[in-house]
Amino acid sequence: MSDLPRLPSLPLPLLNRLRARRARLRWWWHVQAPRAAKRALDLLVVVPALVLLSPLFAAVALAIRCQDGGSALFWQRRVGRDGVEFAFPKFRSMRLDAEAVQLALAATNQHGPAGVTFKMKRDPRITPVGRLIRRASIDELPQLWCVLRGTMSLVGPRPPLVGEVARYTLDERQRLAVTPGLTCIWQVSGRSEVPFPEQVQMDLAYIRQPSLRADVGLLLKTLPAVVRGRGAY
Repeated sequence: MSDLPRLPSLPLPLLNRLRARRARLRWWWHVQAPRAAKRALDLLVVVPALVLLSPLFAAVALAIRCQDGGSALFWQRRVGRDGVEFAFPKFRSMRLDAEAVQLALAATNQHGPAGVTFKMKRDPRITPVGRLIRRASIDELPQLWCVLRGTMSLVGPRPPLVGEVARYTLDERQRLAVTPGLTCIWQVSGRSEVPFPEQVQMDLAYIRQPSLRADVGLLLKTLPAVVRGRGAY
């Protein structure tokens, strides 16, 4: 039985181009396609949400202004994907001197006096209107604007303060590998009652196994979590 004829081998330059094209297709399918799908989900939700919630935004802003005459929005510098800082808005739920007063309250931090994050039940800095909007997470809604701009996503690790990141370990800095989110796995699992080390582990588990189905599931769990109000203070 005669040997079958051998097919001619491809020229090396052509073979390298085919390999490079296959690598680009694999990268697009595993990296860019999920990002594009996630961005499409963000826009599909956030555009109508901003329109429908605009009367609520106006009412909350008016209530805050009437309370003490201060600005309705409170802006912070937060750290996003790859360590890039961005402007982060919330409806103001605290007194105008809240950041200065926090230094005197460091010993009462629920996450420990030396904790990376600051959380406190019955925080004296919170205003009456602020307590109401925090209970329902309404204070977070201006961040929908960040989702529209692309500096945030609907689902992802919550964006930390600049000062918090300065105290991160190398493992904790892995949280900055993805776009931060409006909601995340630990927010639907107890929010402020979840200790910071557990928050980090939950975020890293989410980052290692990205899934559009998981994002939709977390969004569906967010509304019941808000209604229950566990850890909202």
